[in-house]
Amino acid sequence: MGFILPSPESPMEQARALIAQKDGIESQIESHLSILKVNNVTMSTPLVDPEGFPRADIDIYAVRNARVRIIELRNDLDAVMKAISKALEGIYDPALVVTQSTTEATPIQDVASLPFARVDGVAPGSPAAEAGLQRGDLIVKFGHLNKQSFSSSSLQPLADLVAESENRHIAIRALRGEQTKLLTLTPRNGWGGRGMLGCFIVPYSPP
Repeated sequence: MGFILPSPESPMEQARALIAQKDGIESQIESHLSILKVNNVTMSTPLVDPEGFPRADIDIYAVRNARVRIIELRNDLDAVMKAISKALEGIYDPALVVTQSTTEATPIQDVASLPFARVDGVAPGSPAAEAGLQRGDLIVKFGHLNKQSFSSSSLQPLADLVAESENRHIAIRALRGEQTKLLTLTPRNGWGGRGMLGCFIVPYSPP
């Protein structure tokens, strides 16, 4: 079963509805992953013994069903993340808001819209490279983190979020020249390099 696209509404309301769907899908994935964990198997663990017989130490029916649902839900999650990115474009790309008292558009200048980090390097084949991050990108939003999330030049909150988000999607808003890029990064180990991102992110302060 795929995710349900919200009915037409404001970009902010649509984004909130999609995020709620994302949270629900992630919760379901975690529930099915717990079935694999209880049986001490992963998505690729063989379900038969060396002689080709079904293993007696696991609940094969439950594991097979959980694997199928995880694959379906991950596909749903990818689709809803793309929909969230499109909804966010409607919120952020104009960079203008219209007040109720006037028809004039006013630029958004709040601190939360300012970049707080810069990508200083991206390893080929890394999760960062797959997400589309490039050297020189300025990070404005990283998951729920923005410039207001940091009280010093340390990026420890970002490192903590990455550590807690292995194999989970993180929505990123970055500035690349005059363009705003909405990307989805999935931290993971075992991609062939160091760390879960494969990129070097440093604090950024406007010149």
